[in-house]
Amino acid sequence: MMKTTPQIAVTILILTLLASLTSTIAGQQATPRRQPGADITLYAPEQHDLYDGHFILSASRVYMVGGLNDAAGWNHMSNDAASVRPVAGAVDIDVNEIANTGRFAARLKIPEGDLVLEFDRFHEFNPCQNGGVAAYIYEHGDSGCGDTNWPKTFAYVAGWGDGHATLNGRPLYQEYEMHFMVTQGMRDRQTLKVNYPLPSKKSAAGEVNPAAQQIDFYIRSPEAEQGNNPARKVFAHFFAMEVTWK
Repeated sequence: MMKTTPQIAVTILILTLLASLTSTIAGQQATPRRQPGADITLYAPEQHDLYDGHFILSASRVYMVGGLNDAAGWNHMSNDAASVRPVAGAVDIDVNEIANTGRFAARLKIPEGDLVLEFDRFHEFNPCQNGGVAAYIYEHGDSGCGDTNWPKTFAYVAGWGDGHATLNGRPLYQEYEMHFMVTQGMRDRQTLKVNYPLPSKKSAAGEVNPAAQQIDFYIRSPEAEQGNNPARKVFAHFFAMEVTWK
C-alpha cells in the first residue's frame, strides 16, 4: 500500500474541497435572493439596523406599449419596441415593504385622454412576492420568480396586488391585477428594445444593463385570452426610463 505523505494529504484535501465547492455552485438553486454564479454578496435590506422599508420614488419619460383598443392578437410586451409610444405624465410611488402598504399612482396623457392607474391594495400572488411589496429580489427570466416575458433582473422594489383605472375621470377597469417593478435597465436607452434572449449570453446573469434603471407597470384583467401577448383579455402596459429616488 502506498504511503500518504503530508504533502499528498494536503493536496488531496484541497482537491476534495474544490470538488465539493464546484459541486455546490453547480447545484445551487435559484431563489429570489440568490442566483447561481453570482460574484458578489449583498446584505438583505432587513439585515440593516436602519432599514425602515420605506421607498419613495417617482418616474418620468413614460412609454405606452400598444393601445387601449387594439384588435385581438395584440403584442403588449413589444420587446422589439415596434409598438411603443411616448406618453406624457408621471408615476409616484410611496410604499412600505415591511408593512406591504402604500400608494402607487400613474397619471398619464394617452391618445384617448387622461388615464390614471392606482393600486387599491397590495398582496402576493405567489410567495416570492413577499406579501405584496418586495425589495432587493431577482425576478423574471430563469430567476425562479415571475414569468419569462422579461429577462432576469434585480428588482430594487416591486409591488403586486389589485387596482383600478379611470379614463377622463370615469371608471375604466375595476378590481384588476396590477404590478410595478423598479429594475435594472431591461430596455436599451436609445432603441428601447429588450435584447432578450441574447444569443451570445456569456453567464447566468440576466440580459440587462446594470448601469441603467427603469420601471415597468401594468394593469391586467383576471380573464385570459389566448392569442394575445401576454395572454390576457386586457393588459395595459407602460414603462418609464427615468427614475428618481426621494
